Amino acid sequence: MNPPLIASALLATSLISGAAHAALPSYTFTDLGTLGGAYSKALAINASSQVVGYADTTDSIDTAQHATLWNGTTATDLGTLGGTYSTANAINASGQIVGMSFTTGDVASATRATLWNGTTATDLGTPGGEASHASAINDSGQVVGFSYTTGLTRHATLWNGTTATDLSTLGGTYSTANAINASGQIVGWGTTGNGAMHAILWNGTTATDLGTLGGGASSYARAINDSGQVAGSATTGNGAMHATLWNGTTATDLGTLGGRASEAFAINDSGQVVGFSYTTGDATAHATLWDGTTIIDLNSLLDASAVSAGWVLNFAHSINDNGWIVGEASNSILGIHQHAFLLSVTPVPEASTYAMMLAGLGLIGAVVMRRKHAKV
Repeated sequence: MNPPLIASALLATSLISGAAHAALPSYTFTDLGTLGGAYSKALAINASSQVVGYADTTDSIDTAQHATLWNGTTATDLGTLGGTYSTANAINASGQIVGMSFTTGDVASATRATLWNGTTATDLGTPGGEASHASAINDSGQVVGFSYTTGLTRHATLWNGTTATDLSTLGGTYSTANAINASGQIVGWGTTGNGAMHAILWNGTTATDLGTLGGGASSYARAINDSGQVAGSATTGNGAMHATLWNGTTATDLGTLGGRASEAFAINDSGQVVGFSYTTGDATAHATLWDGTTIIDLNSLLDASAVSAGWVLNFAHSINDNGWIVGEASNSILGIHQHAFLLSVTPVPEASTYAMMLAGLGLIGAVVMRRKHAKV
């Protein structure tokens, strides 16, 4: 066979193989760092890839933890309502951020649900009790979380502006709202009349018990996408906690990476779910991606340089509609127990790019054939 034709064939095979490989997710790992202290955690990411969570401002443990916004690797301290601690739990497409902050005194009764516009913090108040906490915000600015009513009783709460609505429970004394989608559907969990903890879906103030996995005792709904798919976790019949996906009230066990337990923390509009799973032996928790029925240890997708540098992804807390993932990682080589991380998706060449490549191969083949005929 003509050597140029052999070369063309090998090149074509290489390109086709490369195209198939490019269809798999490929990520770039970024350590988001801290506000000067030892610890940080990334809890949410929006469509513009703005990341929020919290970070320590000093190396002294439990002295100053502040809500944090990352734009790229630039970390901004969002401040507090006067206390030492604050946490940013969610961010919407407009860049509005919610979480919680201590007011002056740093006591549990002084914890308040907080909304940040830029670095301006607003106390969202409570429906009547002392403390409150905000977990999520949708693009319309509706906020959900929980508020204490009296004593140790706390109820899931919806804020429209600073107007707070008590979402009540499944008949017990406790509930919390953890996520809200564009349609205003809310998910979380609460106690039933017999004291069991069950995942809840609220449509308005109507609460629906989402049930558990095959007779398990408890369940927790942590995220909902705009299609109404719900992600969280539930105990199985043998008592193990497994990441769970609900379509309506139908619960699907998402499985583990070989260990006993797993939990799902977030779901995007494509139905991709992230969280963590214990690996075989239950000694290590690894950040995990569930893509349909495929379960992926996100550490297996780290580039070689990140692995050799000692990074281990422990928990994935959020995924946006572009597939970018944030969470927390550790590094025993660098002595890092917990740092916020970002996995950004490496762009995949479009089909038109491969078409142009193949067209180029066709041109090469035609030139080779013309040369062959010219020699005859």
